[in-house]
Parts: sequence; C-alpha cells; structure tokens
Amino acid sequence: MSDNKPLQHVVLIGFMGTGKSTVGKQLARRLGCSTCDVDAEIVKREGEEIASIFSSRGENAFRAAETEALEAVLSTRDTLVVATGGGAVLAPANRELMMKNGFVVALTADPEQLIARVSQDPDRPLLEGNVRERVYKLLEDRKHAYDFAHLTIDTTTLAVEEVVERIAQAMIR
Repeated sequence: MSDNKPLQHVVLIGFMGTGKSTVGKQLARRLGCSTCDVDAEIVKREGEEIASIFSSRGENAFRAAETEALEAVLSTRDTLVVATGGGAVLAPANRELMMKNGFVVALTADPEQLIARVSQDPDRPLLEGNVRERVYKLLEDRKHAYDFAHLTIDTTTLAVEEVVERIAQAMIR
C-alpha cells in the first residue's frame, strides 16, 4: 500500500503555562513518537533566544520565524507531538497549517494557576512588567483564539498523566 500521508501529528496549543511542553514530552512517549517544541525549533533555526528575537527584531519578526518553523515541523513525514508557543494560533496561516496537518489539542488553565506557573520564568518576553496584569490582558485578547481545536482540556487540576490519557483516548475515537 502506498499511502504517503503520514499519521497525523498531534499539535498542542494553549496559553503559556498550560503545560504544552511537559504534556508533549509524555504524550510522545505514550504514542511512541518524537516531540518537537516549536519555540526550541525557532531558537535552533534563528540561532537566537526567543527573548532576544523579541527585543532585537520585534514581535513581527518572531511571528514570521514561528510560522516558518511550524510549517517545517508539520511537513515532516514522521508523526510528531508538536508543542506550539502560546501565540502561534494568532496567525490564520498557522491555524490552517495545524488543522490541515494534525489533531489539535488546546490546553487551558485557570488564570491564577497560569500566573503561578509562569511568574518565575525569565524567558517569557510578553510578560515583562506586572505578570498578573499581563496574563489577564493576554487571556482577554486571546479569549477565542484556541476555539478551533479538536479537543480542549483544562489542566488546572489534572496531573500530566491524566492529560496525556485524555488525549490518547480522544485520538482512539
């Protein structure tokens, strides 16, 4: 049989701090495939840290690099669990790429839980200044940005293993 369409990728989307990278690693282990963190792919391709790209070239340059990296990752033949950056869903082209090439899972969490998870991370350029204020503003700005996903899971009170299990079960159906 010459079916040249690979198994679908699993694309994890959601606000920063929802657990995309952590869930991605464990889900890949569970599915027996590799994982790819789009932010790490951008750093590798650009030879520059995310915060540095934001400060030296601006958010638009970062978003362009993000789309290129996402396109490259999703065009691979081997099935991957792909953890995207929180803002990757903002570009319509990115949403289209994700839907065309993967099973899209949105991870969500309570705002206070997100603040607790991300407040100590210096590598989050969009959170400079008052973290609580920035998180609430970004959440409001992106209120419906993740609505296109095939599956949405609130990670606020779930262990990583529970999230992985829910995704795996949804993929079987």
